[in-house]
Amino acid sequence: MKKAPLFGIVAGEKSGDVLGAGLIAALKEIYPDAKFVGIGGADMEAQGCESLADIDRLSVMGFVEPLGRLPELFAIKKRLREYFIEHRPVAFIGVDAPDFNLRLAAELKLEGIKTVQYVSPSVWAYREGRIHKIKRAIDLMLTLFPFETDIYIEHEIPVHCVGHPLADDIGFEDNKLSSRVELGLKESDAVVALMPGSRGGEIKRLGSVFLEAAIAALEEYPQLKFIIPFSSDASKSRIEALLRNANIFPDSQFQLVSDSHLAISAADYIVLASGTATLEAMLLKRPMVVGYKIASLTYAIASRILKIPHVALPNLLARKLLVPEYLQNDLNADVLKTEILRHMSGKDDHSAMLEEFDTIHRSIRLDASKQGAAAISKMVEAAADSAKEPAKKAAS
Repeated sequence: MKKAPLFGIVAGEKSGDVLGAGLIAALKEIYPDAKFVGIGGADMEAQGCESLADIDRLSVMGFVEPLGRLPELFAIKKRLREYFIEHRPVAFIGVDAPDFNLRLAAELKLEGIKTVQYVSPSVWAYREGRIHKIKRAIDLMLTLFPFETDIYIEHEIPVHCVGHPLADDIGFEDNKLSSRVELGLKESDAVVALMPGSRGGEIKRLGSVFLEAAIAALEEYPQLKFIIPFSSDASKSRIEALLRNANIFPDSQFQLVSDSHLAISAADYIVLASGTATLEAMLLKRPMVVGYKIASLTYAIASRILKIPHVALPNLLARKLLVPEYLQNDLNADVLKTEILRHMSGKDDHSAMLEEFDTIHRSIRLDASKQGAAAISKMVEAAADSAKEPAKKAAS
């Protein structure tokens, strides 16, 4: 194999950017001179990834929402496809964003380029028939969670569970006190983190509900303090607009912070959107309530095809209801207020739940980035060896 291999790599949003950056760093340990080109955010670019498009242009979700962006998404895919076919990476790695990455991977695989999907689409949750398209699109699936491998093994798709990088990054010590000191909070403060998501649509649909619940909880528990993390300048602006609309201004009781990890660590309780943040809250051993709303038409479609009873990651990993979750029409300010006050009253015993959090943490703490890089390297080297065989036979 050439000494300075090219890897194609595409992430579609912030969480994928973090995963991609860790994978790039681990691959560079194996291939110090490797080049990485595709689409990445600030973290991947800091690792040397050259982006051919803005990562935010891929950050779209749901069944309906992407429709208005299709021309742009097709144009981006065409640009990437042409680049990779011309420059022939040793592997194309799609990081999450399966609707985009698997389509691109399928076209590249037809051109003889090895393809990897890092983060399994939720094929185990809905649209199981996609597994056949996935098999045609990829040479290797890297999953984050052990339960995700079953369907790939069943369909004879090469798969490797690498665990989750967050489980590697987050230790088992509790840093609540030091986190509070960093945020100017007292050890005795009653603190709730509000995390309505990072996407514009999420903040729009969830932010006002979360704030309404916070205001209602304050009426009965006036000493509460709320911290609200933001992931970008855009999300900060959206949250500030919601605060103004609710006649709330950042002060000692409502504080905006730029670090979600710090916010969760400092909090006693978390009110958050379904997604990766629920995993982070679980790994930091914080009780939580999960709420989520999506576009009405998307929900109408999803509710008919989902095969799973729960959507929050702690509940999926435990395969039972560990943390309360409220979806779509069941989500409102009153149920969130009730959950907040019930926790603050001390009525709930979370000890068994926290023990399960710890067990799950240990089960997915597998050194994900290094495992992923090793699996990709094994595939790439095997492909290189196979390519040499015809030449050897011809020479002999």
